Amino acid sequence: MSAKKKEYLFVDGYNIINGWQSLKSISKISLDSARSELIETMAEYQSFTGIEVIIVFDAHLVKGSNQKEERVYGLTVVYTKERQTADSYIENKLDSMGRNKTVRVATSDWVEQQVVLGRGGTRISARELEIEVNNVKRAIKRQKSKKTTREEDDLLSGRLDKEILKKFEKMRRNQ
Repeated sequence: MSAKKKEYLFVDGYNIINGWQSLKSISKISLDSARSELIETMAEYQSFTGIEVIIVFDAHLVKGSNQKEERVYGLTVVYTKERQTADSYIENKLDSMGRNKTVRVATSDWVEQQVVLGRGGTRISARELEIEVNNVKRAIKRQKSKKTTREEDDLLSGRLDKEILKKFEKMRRNQ
């Protein structure tokens, strides 16, 4: 029996912020808030899917900035160094990871998508990622709803006599 191959998802942070209308609106008020919202959203996605998410934010125009990598809500957030784009950081990581890992890159930058494909990764556009994330959110809601219903059922069935439960069921069905 072989273990499931670990999957990685690199997210070009600013590309996604500018590609999702909800985040783009937030970024017009506060870029920091948009970054935080993206990080929280992707942390929830990572937690549900088991896919390791790495969000990369450009700092290439920030004078004197050094590369910074931190763990936030269990995922990796990278701020590139001065003169390094998110694209070049992701390309370097793809090269160092080799072709023996499953790697996807979320960006709507067409040139970057082609580079990713050439280096053994697969690409997902900002729009496709948004759809995937929304599907995961719906799945989480369904799972929570089912769990809550089961817990309520367990609470009642564990405390009430079977005859009373039957009467409640009959009333529920209007019989």
